[in-house]
Amino acid sequence: MKRLILIAAFVLAAGTVAAQNCITVNSEKLFKSLDTYNAAIEQLDSLASAYQKQVDARFAEVEELYNTYMAQKRTLTAAMQQSSENAILTKEKEAQQYQESIFGNEGTLMKQRVALIEPIQKQVFAVIEAYAAEVGADLVIDSANNPTLLYNSERADHTQQIIERLKTTNK
Repeated sequence: MKRLILIAAFVLAAGTVAAQNCITVNSEKLFKSLDTYNAAIEQLDSLASAYQKQVDARFAEVEELYNTYMAQKRTLTAAMQQSSENAILTKEKEAQQYQESIFGNEGTLMKQRVALIEPIQKQVFAVIEAYAAEVGADLVIDSANNPTLLYNSERADHTQQIIERLKTTNK
């Protein structure tokens, strides 16, 4: 009896999967085909580089304080050593906090990324959704960097059609 139920469930599941029209899309290729996306990525990379220089400068200050302290340590009193160590630790903590305020999940760079990339993502996803509805797709699978995608038929890959649709939308 259990076997019969399992077989019936398998047949129903297989029928459901077979009835679905599934297409694949390479989102990485879609995004890279858009000039607005590439410009946003270049802007973010430039910002990240500038911010990294600022962070590096703060950590260089900490390193300089530490090196100076180590060079003078033997000549300092215990109280002066403690004061210098505290100053170094405070400066290091400030540098780490600054780094987190720039590069953290809630940092300046992430906020910039959301502001620049989110509108582009919304546009791409809207075009994908409209295209899928037009061709009668029940399921859209992203084939970009997906290690679980074992096979992708050229017939199922609709990336180029969506790129063409995005180009006409952006004109």
